[in-house]
Amino acid sequence: MEYKRVLFLLVFIVLSLAPAFSQNREPVIRVDVPLDSIRLSDPFILADKKTAMYYMTGTGGMLWKSKDLEKWTGPYKVAKTDPASWMGKNPMIWAAELHQYKGKYYYFATFTNRDVKIDTVRGNVIERRASHILVSDKPDGPYIPMQDPVYLPADKPTLDGTFWVDKDGKPYMVYCYEWLQNWNGTIEKIELKPDLSGSIGEGKLLFRASESPWSKERDEAGNVIPNKVTDGPWLFYTQTGKLGMLWTSWVHNIYTQGVAYSESGTLDGPWVHETEPITPPNYGHGMMFRTFKGKLLMLMHSHKEDKSGRYIRIPQFFDVDDSGDRLTVGKNL
Repeated sequence: MEYKRVLFLLVFIVLSLAPAFSQNREPVIRVDVPLDSIRLSDPFILADKKTAMYYMTGTGGMLWKSKDLEKWTGPYKVAKTDPASWMGKNPMIWAAELHQYKGKYYYFATFTNRDVKIDTVRGNVIERRASHILVSDKPDGPYIPMQDPVYLPADKPTLDGTFWVDKDGKPYMVYCYEWLQNWNGTIEKIELKPDLSGSIGEGKLLFRASESPWSKERDEAGNVIPNKVTDGPWLFYTQTGKLGMLWTSWVHNIYTQGVAYSESGTLDGPWVHETEPITPPNYGHGMMFRTFKGKLLMLMHSHKEDKSGRYIRIPQFFDVDDSGDRLTVGKNL
């Protein structure tokens, strides 16, 4: 059954990367490391003009630094969680992002406490997992908790939170409500407090995985149906002012990234999905940033098996053109 294959792949990836999730182990700092030598899922880069430095993070809770995007120094441990909070003593950290906002730096990430179980659905035990935000005065941290211990409901597994200020001027977290519980993953938004120290009100649905025409899988009878996974939302404006969202799912057993555009120009949509993926197969969880020279790049990870059958994920740059109403993704750099 397709859903069991997807679940197996997710579990296998988590277990294979488990050493990287530990906050108890001090990392060994390396210098002049080329990008293709770094193993990193869900990569994200903050181009910080104040320090003239690129900061790259992702799953695992570590940080890399570079002046030129070619040679990197790291990994540094930058996330400081509270062991007395819902996260527990040693949470997993997934899909970390860095955002500068109103003079401070914010660390959006998914934290998982494997010792707390919140539900069992179709035989799958669901652990306490949620998108959350830490804060720092510096881009390289340390990032520490704010006053609000919970941003999203404790009984819902959420992940891959990202940041967006909508046309109403209010800050929002956009995140995934995980398919393991609802069996049709969603992307949702929740309003944040002005200083991002907590959330306001309840989450609101933006779209469901099943609305995508390109993501697909097979049901138990072998019929092709929409895939149920939503992963890695990232919001952007094109140069013409079109609001779009990158997000990732699967085409059968192939990790794939697509794009949707908002007809209203706001988070409320409605969101219209492109019929075909925007990037090549086995690439996903993308984001975009401008270099200090003004060049727009898309960053994502490759998703491939090595000779031993283990999945490896390596950060990859792609050319991208946002001059029109639709993104055009170019060659892998």
